[in-house]
Amino acid sequence: MQIREIKSHNGEVVEIHGFVKQIRELKKMQFLVVKDITESVQITIFKDEEHAKLNDIVSGLTVESSVTIEGVVNVSDFVKLNGVEILPTKIVVENLAHTPLPIDMTDFSESNRDLRLDWRFLDLRSREHQLIFKVQTTIEMAMREYWTEHGFIEIHSPKLMSSPSESGAELFEIDYFGGKAYLAQSPQFYKQMAIASGFEKVFEIGPVFRANKSHTSRHDTEFTMVDCEFAWIKSYEDVMKFEEEWMQYVLTKVKEKHGEEIKEVLGKEVVVPTLPFPRITMAEAKKLVEGMGYTIPPETKGDLDPTAEKMLGEYVLKKYGHQFVFVTEFPTSIRPFYHRYKEGDPTKTCSFDLLWNGLEQTTGAQREHRLNVLVKQGIEKGLISKKALTKTGEVLEEYLPESMKSYLACFNYGMPPHGGFGFGLTRMLMNLLGYTNVREVTFIYRGVDRLTP
Repeated sequence: MQIREIKSHNGEVVEIHGFVKQIRELKKMQFLVVKDITESVQITIFKDEEHAKLNDIVSGLTVESSVTIEGVVNVSDFVKLNGVEILPTKIVVENLAHTPLPIDMTDFSESNRDLRLDWRFLDLRSREHQLIFKVQTTIEMAMREYWTEHGFIEIHSPKLMSSPSESGAELFEIDYFGGKAYLAQSPQFYKQMAIASGFEKVFEIGPVFRANKSHTSRHDTEFTMVDCEFAWIKSYEDVMKFEEEWMQYVLTKVKEKHGEEIKEVLGKEVVVPTLPFPRITMAEAKKLVEGMGYTIPPETKGDLDPTAEKMLGEYVLKKYGHQFVFVTEFPTSIRPFYHRYKEGDPTKTCSFDLLWNGLEQTTGAQREHRLNVLVKQGIEKGLISKKALTKTGEVLEEYLPESMKSYLACFNYGMPPHGGFGFGLTRMLMNLLGYTNVREVTFIYRGVDRLTP
């Protein structure tokens, strides 16, 4: 039986399992606090001849040992811990924990993080950290509920690829039977293949890999990406509208199930956003930030840097009372070749980022579905030979890069208009729960200097 269920079994004999969190030896009594995934409970043992065997077992216990306890439930206002205790008749030590513990499990400070990550399985026994992954489970279930209710199909795309799925940067190259393969940076091409397959609406929640040498609080080398793509859109506005409604649904579910516990344990209020989310073009965003006295570094090449994103988030919260903002019309120069260019202004794309509390959460766009235009944009990006496109707009397949032929072939056979987005799960958890580092909200973190445990 789980501990949260025992209060309704007053006077009955129950069996629970969990970890010993506290041990108190008094002159006439012994007390244990035992915790499972649901709750903690006090175990009360009298020191007398009747309980001598139990007394010996408790005296030999160590904190974080795993135990099975059988005993009588006693609901009482005198018990400070949740008003309930167990008077044990049997204690089985399933596994005695070594002492001392290798980490201080009450210290979640940044200075202690690397050591905690070395002993992540112990670190995760805290209520605070277990709550993260309860919330993550609810989030993913809610995402899937919304997608399936709207006719989406789930796919699982390959993570071994013959060519990069994004730019050549941040790429993990591996030996593949004497040849080269790459770990997928994104399921983007495969999502689009699914659209070409007539699936119309698809989603995927899965791992992606980025050989990013950054040591920042928001980067990792392997993380969970949430992706969706759908057909027959008329504008990237359709994609943004879908995402904001999807986000509202997901956060409503989180608030309903975990809102009170998140506030109690983490001190964070789950805010369900109103619709629609504010929208600001990239040009407007830059003017706003510059008007606040900040100069965006030139190395961003037309993008916003983290400081500018944070300032924009603060501006939107103050002006609109909203945690979310879509930044739209990103420059062509910093977007992938498969993003559709804005009609009448090829320097801008039909794309967006979603910022949440000043942190980039999503990149999305309307895709270019016309093969000759797609090839033209690939040529402009230096990815495809100029010979691949004639002056009359005919695509010559013999000049297409071998690594891109299977992807581009999809556009030869009736690819419909489509768009979609990629969404960072760990960044969502950071924003929602008030953490400042992806390491805290990742089950087992992978970064430049961490390949274990």
